[in-house]
Amino acid sequence: MIMLRHMTLGRVAALTGLAVGVMVVNVAITILYMIVYSYLIDPGHEKAYYEAHVQIAAPYCSIVAGIPLMFLVGSWVGMRPAMIVWLVYTLIDVAAFAVSGPTLRSGALVAVSLLTKLMAVYLGARVAG
Repeated sequence: MIMLRHMTLGRVAALTGLAVGVMVVNVAITILYMIVYSYLIDPGHEKAYYEAHVQIAAPYCSIVAGIPLMFLVGSWVGMRPAMIVWLVYTLIDVAAFAVSGPTLRSGALVAVSLLTKLMAVYLGARVAG
């Protein structure tokens, strides 16, 4: 567990990198889902079909994959750093959401995604002690 008594710029940078890493893994899981979906679950369609499907599936993939990822981060780094990771993740996610042409539905999914990640990172940190 990373113990942070004094928050230094280097530690904040490392936690920022961790938040970005969680995002990258989350996106990779969505890509893996789409590969499985397009080759094994529902093969034989045009590219546009799969592009439309990923627009619907990606937020759900982020929620489902994000919960264990954030739980692991929380259990690894502890409470204070875990909250920083979640905050950085949230700032990046909200910025991306703001420029993506937000809708009420997508806003609700982002809210659910961020709240479940907050609960997961908090519970992971609590489990770690």
